[in-house]
Amino acid sequence: MCMSVKEKEELLHTELVKYGVQYHKAAEVARILVSGKSDELLTDKEIQLATEACRKWIIQRKRLAFIKKQ
Repeated sequence: MCMSVKEKEELLHTELVKYGVQYHKAAEVARILVSGKSDELLTDKEIQLATEACRKWIIQRKRLAFIKKQ
């Protein structure tokens, strides 16, 4: 079963929000990630926003995994 672009965007948005990324930032980052644009076609602002959101997602996900182990 293939996911549509809209479904992928919604899934990414949900995951980002779940791990602490602000709702509106998560929506924009999800849109950027599913756009399929190469880094060369993204603006510096888009790259920075996506990088920050993904870092936060990774940190919070690792934190939660660590807590669950305890």
